[in-house]
Amino acid sequence: MTTFAESLKKEIARVARKELREEISALRKTSVVQRSEIASLKKQLKAVQAQVNRLSKEKGEKARSAPLNEPYSSSAQLKGKPGRKVLFTAERLKLQRARLGFTQEQMAKLLEVSSLSIWKWETGGAQPRASRVPQILKRLALGKREAQDQINT
Repeated sequence: MTTFAESLKKEIARVARKELREEISALRKTSVVQRSEIASLKKQLKAVQAQVNRLSKEKGEKARSAPLNEPYSSSAQLKGKPGRKVLFTAERLKLQRARLGFTQEQMAKLLEVSSLSIWKWETGGAQPRASRVPQILKRLALGKREAQDQINT
């Protein structure tokens, strides 16, 4: 009986290897296709970066300092390094709210907006008006005690 059990185990292992071999070959083919796509995307990215560098050299220093893909930046310099613009981002808002330990309602009260606005800003569904961004950034830069005092007043 042990020979039957052993031969059954061997047959099961053989069939499993055969099935795995087919699946692995399919995965290898997919991997090769994806690697070639990645290589072509890297080439495209390199070409675009070269084009951006060339255009920025043509336009001068202004084109190099302008941020790409940012909707706007604050015109007010908030105790930062000279020439460095502070931007409003959803991640910054989330981090500041977590740092202060505030709920969305408390953050809304601090920034004088609705809690729905805070939720939309954090999820990236909306952006605050450009005219309000400097005021929002100033309030986000407050310390925990200062922010709590502003909420309580």
